[in-house]
Amino acid sequence: MRSRPNLASSLLLTPIQSISMAKTFQQVQKQIEQLQKEADQLRKKEADGVLERIREAIEVYGFTAAELGFGRSPGRPAAAAKPAARQGRKGRKAAGNAPKFRDDQGNVWSGRGPRPGWFKAALEAGKSPDELLAK
Repeated sequence: MRSRPNLASSLLLTPIQSISMAKTFQQVQKQIEQLQKEADQLRKKEADGVLERIREAIEVYGFTAAELGFGRSPGRPAAAAKPAARQGRKGRKAAGNAPKFRDDQGNVWSGRGPRPGWFKAALEAGKSPDELLAK
């Protein structure tokens, strides 16, 4: 005996049949708008996390704007800089600001932004900020 297809199962659409059903232009535009909003929210959330990690790294390592590739200093990008060069740029002013602090090796710092590594090291070695003031 042949079984007859169930009426309920014959009314269900298969994935191929649902694709053939046309959406209206307005429905597609609304879907695009919703997806764009979702993408914007996800991007902002991810970017906030990345920015926080960058700020932490700048604080920990004492990077300057010039070392990160910001400012007017010509030359190689910060990623190509030698690790020894991160101890301070001899004789260069930081982003156009007059140096407020200077050490015996010629490292300078404007006093703005995070403290550079050479400044932290000098303080740990027992020097006071007053001793490092540029003359």
